[in-house]
Amino acid sequence: MIIITGKNIHNVDGINVIDISELKKSYFLGDVEVPILHGIDLNIRKGEFVAIMGPSGSGKSTLMNMIGCLDRPTTGKVMLMGKDTCAISDNELAELRGFEIGFVFQNFSLIPRLSAYENVILPTYSNAKKGMDNPKRAKDLLKLVGLDDRIGHRPNELSGGQRQRVAIARSLVNDPSLILADEPTGNLDSKTSKEIMEIFSDLHKKGCTIVMITHDPEMEQYVDRLVHIRDGYIVNN
Repeated sequence: MIIITGKNIHNVDGINVIDISELKKSYFLGDVEVPILHGIDLNIRKGEFVAIMGPSGSGKSTLMNMIGCLDRPTTGKVMLMGKDTCAISDNELAELRGFEIGFVFQNFSLIPRLSAYENVILPTYSNAKKGMDNPKRAKDLLKLVGLDDRIGHRPNELSGGQRQRVAIARSLVNDPSLILADEPTGNLDSKTSKEIMEIFSDLHKKGCTIVMITHDPEMEQYVDRLVHIRDGYIVNN
């Protein structure tokens, strides 16, 4: 039986995994500043399942990069588990990201030459938590997502839904504080999308904190809170 530790506080006000305040992000094309995000304020509580929704070009991917510690804001503050991600070194940021965030991407981002088991356990090679039986955990997680009979299969031997299940198992292997899913059903048919969202719902019921980037309004039925972003502004929260 897989145990997801540290996730037993469900929808508790005042306990935040993410605190974002006055976040602005611009990119530069030569000397021309291109503003993307305009003063974003957003809190994600421990145990919440939040969907950030917006059309293409709305700024949701840029916001995802801020939440996922993949980029730094131009101004403003992003706090992850009480740590100011703007005030630490790149190495400290990478370590924080590796231990505290599990990523699930639209294109699965699996390594083709590795088996399902090897893909799941791979993050522990650089970010292993003390006292955790990583091989057992990787196998238990594959069982949790219904792939215990596919642990030796490579990605090209799996369906799209099975590959996304591997990616979800991989995101959990370090028992992160936050699962960040970027359009996790974007490459899947409707039936498989529902199956994947049911997995996320089950994880949420176990107490996982999940932030999902999506443009699909049907995802609203699975989440606690829907955050709309348009033209770099949050229009509801």
